Formats: sequence, C-alpha cells, structure tokens
Amino acid sequence: MTGHQTTGDHQTLALVLFSVFIAVTLAITTWVSRDRHGSAEEFYAGGRLFSPMENGFAIAGDYMSAASFLGISGLIALFGYDGMLYSVGFLVAWLVVLMLVAELVRNCGRFTLADVVAARMTERPVRIAAGASSVTVSVLYLVAQMVGAGSLVALLLGGTSGAARAWTVIGVGALMVVYVSLGGMRATTWIQIVKAVLLMAGTIALTVLVLIRFHGDFGQLLTTAAERSGHGTAFLAPGLRYGGDWTARLDFVSLGLALVLGTAGLPHILSRFYTVPTARAARRSVVWSIGLIGGFYLMTIVLGFGAAALVGPDTVRASNAAGNTAVPLLALDLGGGAGSTGGTVLFAVVAAVAFATILAVVAGITLASSASVAHDLYATLRRRHARQHSEVTVARVAAGGIGIAAIGLGLLARDLNVAFLVGLAFAVAASANLPVLLYSLFWRRFTTKGAVWSVYGGLIPAVLLVLVSPVVSGSPESLFPGVDFQLFPLQNPGLVSVPLGFLAGWVGTVTSAEPPDEAKHAETEVRALTGAGAV
Repeated sequence: MTGHQTTGDHQTLALVLFSVFIAVTLAITTWVSRDRHGSAEEFYAGGRLFSPMENGFAIAGDYMSAASFLGISGLIALFGYDGMLYSVGFLVAWLVVLMLVAELVRNCGRFTLADVVAARMTERPVRIAAGASSVTVSVLYLVAQMVGAGSLVALLLGGTSGAARAWTVIGVGALMVVYVSLGGMRATTWIQIVKAVLLMAGTIALTVLVLIRFHGDFGQLLTTAAERSGHGTAFLAPGLRYGGDWTARLDFVSLGLALVLGTAGLPHILSRFYTVPTARAARRSVVWSIGLIGGFYLMTIVLGFGAAALVGPDTVRASNAAGNTAVPLLALDLGGGAGSTGGTVLFAVVAAVAFATILAVVAGITLASSASVAHDLYATLRRRHARQHSEVTVARVAAGGIGIAAIGLGLLARDLNVAFLVGLAFAVAASANLPVLLYSLFWRRFTTKGAVWSVYGGLIPAVLLVLVSPVVSGSPESLFPGVDFQLFPLQNPGLVSVPLGFLAGWVGTVTSAEPPDEAKHAETEVRALTGAGAV
C-alpha cells in the first residue's frame, strides 16, 4: 500500500518540479525572443556574444546528456567495470576536440560543419553531403534523448504504460520545437547553462550521499557492489559485457573508437564554438567544459557502483531492462527508501534534473540540425543565396520536421539503453564528419571529390551496418526481435565505418581529376591558425 502512496507523492512533486523547469525555460525563451532581430547570426550563433565561461557551461550542458546521467550509471550498475568504458570514452574525446578542432573550426566556419569544408571546395556538393550527414547524426542522438525521457516518466508514473511514455516523447518533441523556433541559439544557450548548474548540483549531492553511506570508503563501496551484483569480483574486472568471445572484444574496441573520435564530429558541439567572439575564447570555453565534464563523469562512476551496492542490479533491471532508471532508484534509496519523505523529495529532484537535461540537450541538437537543413541544404539547393530572413524561417520549419522524425523513432526504440543509442550516433559522427573535417583542415591536396566521398563513404556504411547488426534484428533485445536479417556481428559499426570514411576520402582525392586548390588551402590554413578574416 505504501508503494502506491509514495508513487503518488513522487508523481506530484516531480510533476510540479518538471512544470517549474518548463515554465522557467519558456520564460527564458520568451524573454530572449523579444529583442531578436531575426538575422541568421543571431538565430544560429546567438550574436557571438557569450563569454568563454558561459559557453563552457553551455557546452557541458549540451554534452552531459540523459545518456550520461541515466544510461552510463545504469550500465555501470548492471555490468560494473565494462560500463565505465562510456565514462572514459566520453571524457577522453574532449582532448581530441581541444587539440585538433575547437580553435580551427571557430576560425574557419560561420555556423555549421559544412562551412569549414566548403571554404576551399566547390560549395554545392560538399554542403549537401555535410548537411545530410549532420541531420542523420542529430536525429540518431535525438532518439536517445527521447527514449531517456520515456523511461524516466514511465518510472515516475509508477507503471510502464505505453501511453504515458508515448505522450512524454511527443511532449518533449513539441517543447524542443518551441524553444528552437522561438528563441534560437541564445535561448538554447541559457537553457543549457541553467541545466548544467542543476545537473552538477544534483550529481554532487548524490555522490556525497553515496560516499557518506560508505563512510567515505570507496573500496567498501566497490566490495559491496561486487557482492550485490551476483558476479563477485568479476563485476570489478573487464569482460562482463565485452568479454568472452572475439565478437564482444571487437565490439568493445569499436565502441571505444566511436566515443573518442565521435565528439569532434557532433554538429551540435561544433556549432557551439561559433557563439563566442574569438578562437581564443573557443579554446578557453573547451577548457571550462573539460573541467565540468571531467568532474561529472568521475561522479557517474560513484553513482553507478552506488546503485549496484545499494539498490542492486536485479531491482534496477526489474524497473528498466536497459538500466536507464538506476540513478532515480538510487536517489529514492539514499533519501530513506520508498515511503520516506526524504526519498520522495530526492527522487523527484533527480527525475526533474534528468528531465531538464533531456530538454536542454534536445534543444541544442534540434537547433544544430535545423541550421544544417536551412544553411547547407536549402541555401545551396536554391542556387542563389537565400535572403537571411527566409533562411531563418526555413530553419524554424525544419525544427518542426526534425522534431516529428525524432518523435517517431523515439517511440520505436523505447526499449534500448540510451548510452548505447548515443554510441551509435557517435559512430556515425566519427565515420562521416570527422574524416572530412580533419582532411579539410590539415591535408593540402584534399579535393571536392575527396570531401564528398569521405562523407558518404563513412555515412552510408555506418547506417547500413547498424541496420544489419544485432541492434535491429536477430536477438531478443533487438528493435524487431521477431525477424532476423542480421549480417554484421558487432553492435557498434565504428571499427569498420570510421576507417572506411578516411579511406574513401583518400581514394576520392587521389582519383580526382580536378587539381587541388593550393592557394585556397594556404588561405584556409592562415585563417585557421591566426583567425585573420574569421567571421
């Protein structure tokens, strides 16, 4: 009986907190959209007025998604050591961004990834390829956030009723379209800053409570987690999820490759570098974000093992097979368990923070993908340059279309782990976007044909391999468990598709009839390294 009672309390309190957050973010959006003058620079880059610290918080807000907060902790709670791969991969990836990409992208482009590549190529084919790949990555990433929102609300409403989850996914989709189309980049950035502060505060509080429960003894926490897991010390050693046969080991390498290389190709992360005035500010904002993100991922490790030790993997699995609800259940336990006021409050706060996380990330990704549609695809296909106002209008309409696509796919994929879904988005970003970005910035002989081949040579294999992998069919956990058209053994395509993207770019360039434009490369290089002539 008390179970029902507490569920009622959680629901009421969590829904009140959700509503407060939605009200605040809508107020920010309305306030920001008042003094907007409708220019493309204002809509896509917030007028480039943010300081490195503000942008660093916003980047962290964009990056610490539901996958990190819910998915990684859930995987650690279920698989121990192997779940930590995500924490490590997501964090190491930032060093690639800082060393290779942040400053150069800020100097070379205006709003999107395609701007960097098109600076020294024939514009039309390159923009169409890069725009298509950015939209694909964004939609995959959005699906992960939608699934996270669905599991969270299902848990809150005390049942996994399909209708409640479906309406949540639809509601999140509708809200993100409102944020983006009304407020553009400026509103999205402020929502992300608010969310980063809330998420860090919530995570610190939970981490401190877990450590207090074990009297600050991390060794004791790990030992208890291993005992509760049913796997003993194997829980703390590699191999529980990605061990055993060669397929699982290769999957491990594939996932690691995708996570480390994928971040530098994520459209919504790259577009954040355009919101600061200079390349130096772009670099400093990455340093801010690394500090925040590093602290956050260290804490997800404590939360994951804490959930294994205090809640137990069986309870987590019973609530959500993919482990997406480990952190809210941990909060309930830390606050005093089901039926206690503390548990109810903490559970509701964590659920509300996770929900805030999802809304903020979803807004950032939608903005980046609608910018790709309007700035790369629409403006190019119209041949002559679209007027600035009409391009922004198209971006607003595109936000609606992308929202609908993400809602549909989110409803379809609602039983998969969110961290795992994000792994797929990273694999596509690493295969299609990173090779073309690095070649454009660093290879003098790179040509238009090479650029187009590089994007499609990574994008098409990555998407096809996912379709014929165990993720979609052929096993009880698949998207379509009843059918079997599985041809590719690995769950993550990165190991095959990332080298293919680099190879295709090289082959395209070597076999290209057009001579590489040395002068344009020299001009791009000077601009990338000095910022001379940067927008």
